[in-house]
Amino acid sequence: MSLPLVVGVDGSDSCLLAVDWAVDEAVRHGVPLRLVYGSLWERYEGALPGTGSGRPSEQVLAEHIVACAAERAERHNPEVKVTTDILPEDAATALVREGDAAFAVVTGSRGRGRLKGLLLGSVGLAVVARAHCPVIVVRGDRAGLTGTHGRVLLGLGDADTGSEALRFAFREADVRGCTLDVVRAWRRPAHEVSGDRTGADQPADAAASALMDASLRDLIAEYPQVRTHRSALEGPASKVLVNRSAAADLVVIGARRRTGPFGLQLGRVGHTLLHHAQCPVVVVPQQS
Repeated sequence: MSLPLVVGVDGSDSCLLAVDWAVDEAVRHGVPLRLVYGSLWERYEGALPGTGSGRPSEQVLAEHIVACAAERAERHNPEVKVTTDILPEDAATALVREGDAAFAVVTGSRGRGRLKGLLLGSVGLAVVARAHCPVIVVRGDRAGLTGTHGRVLLGLGDADTGSEALRFAFREADVRGCTLDVVRAWRRPAHEVSGDRTGADQPADAAASALMDASLRDLIAEYPQVRTHRSALEGPASKVLVNRSAAADLVVIGARRRTGPFGLQLGRVGHTLLHHAQCPVVVVPQQS
């Protein structure tokens, strides 16, 4: 049985965009959609005003949120199998737990809580940091959200962060029938004179190209139908990838999973993309 694509729902506009995007993604991969609302209302049931129906108002709200999300998903594509659940946990914990048996977890880029003004909602950031499966934050402009660019962008990191992200990116490009744009950013050593470009840049550039060739070789053979475009670009990786995301339908990066309670080591690149990319972002944990 296929693992579901799990979507965190909370009634916000961002969540509804994430539901639309997730329906299309579920169709591409032929997986069911699971809509999850996490709430601790049961703990505070005694302090909540009644509704006259014998049910706490927060329970009524939760049921309304998941019902509206399910209706929207079914209206977007009635062929997708949709299930819903309301879990007695805070939203981040619920989604992380659901991710243990999920194809991926999808969140919106902003929530409906008092921190909704943040560029990325606190729940989304917590799920990205703690989940053991790929997490997709749905953000970006209309072209990126509707997938009209025909391009998946992969930010190629180091070997300890990238192999599972590579496979995810190839699979996405395959099911979408689009080009995989692989980018490896490199920086000139700080001690070099900025105006001297007579051969000093070539070793770093060549090393980036060699890393791409070695990393991609096996997956190119496994996915011969996927068109790949490779670029070794000088500059900060975060800036390079944000700029390239303007012409992508999805940007994929890997992240190292630390042992212990601290979760993923996202670094500057991951945080920048999650807050500023112009298309949905996938963070794929590299399991140790």
